[in-house]
Amino acid sequence: MSLTVILFYVMAALTLVSALFVASTGNLVRSVFMFFVTLFGLAGLYVFALADFVAITQIVIYVGGILVLILFAFMLSNKETLGRLQEKGQAFIGFNNLPSAILALLFFGVLVSMIFKVMPDQLEWIANSVANGNTFKATDTTTNNLGINLMTRYLLPFEAVSILLMMVLVGAAHLSRKESGA
Repeated sequence: MSLTVILFYVMAALTLVSALFVASTGNLVRSVFMFFVTLFGLAGLYVFALADFVAITQIVIYVGGILVLILFAFMLSNKETLGRLQEKGQAFIGFNNLPSAILALLFFGVLVSMIFKVMPDQLEWIANSVANGNTFKATDTTTNNLGINLMTRYLLPFEAVSILLMMVLVGAAHLSRKESGA
């Protein structure tokens, strides 16, 4: 077994274990931080799939944007509401979660049956792409071209989005500060 295969399995196991922890824990703080680990593990799996731009986008948008917004929502929420949410303490597998568990098992069954029926190694369009040379190699880079386009052709929308995110952060910081004299 090569080092890349071992690293892939470690990254996949880390992603799955942290995702299960996010879904099963009752502590919201731990859940948010394990969600951080899950998103980074998923970005690592995108790197193994030779989708470097998707991996960078995963880190910038989901880890840098969505997760920060979740943390701000957590910090701005009422302590009594958070306490009531953590007091519920439902079991991960219980009678209340039975319909969702059955639905998840059905989706998993459909996914496994499709993997065995489709045989992805023998699809015609994949064979045609390999025969025509329309495949990505590990040495191909797409981020160079995307970086040049972001810093030249699409600079104005890129900067507009960054200013919008900065305004959101300033607004969240203003809302979270304590009022003096009240």
